[in-house]
Amino acid sequence: MNEELPIREDIRVEVEVLYAYQHSRPGEHIFVYFITITNQGKQTVQLLSRHWVITQAVGQPEEVIGPGVVGEQPVLEPGESFSYNSFCPIARPPGQMRGWYTFQNILGQRFRVAIPPFDLRLPQRHLN
Repeated sequence: MNEELPIREDIRVEVEVLYAYQHSRPGEHIFVYFITITNQGKQTVQLLSRHWVITQAVGQPEEVIGPGVVGEQPVLEPGESFSYNSFCPIARPPGQMRGWYTFQNILGQRFRVAIPPFDLRLPQRHLN
């Protein structure tokens, strides 16, 4: 059903990802991601749900679908931003996350906003 919704590009999604050394171990690598969503449009919108597709070096892609983000369904006025962070464990890096958010405007019209793909890679170790 989400695939049939129109895609809008006036909502900007920025992502930064970090590898969490202190919480990772062999077989469970933790990546923390920070997301900022900015309403660059002219209408007030509300984020309703998220749909993630998570891939890793071995195995089938995993889909995560749910309401809102981090327990919230933020309303964004024109020019407003909402930032949050979360994490993703994967067994076998490298991996990638991509997906979309479903939003609704004040008239009840729903649309999708793409989440740009981002890599889940172990940092390069620098040897002295």
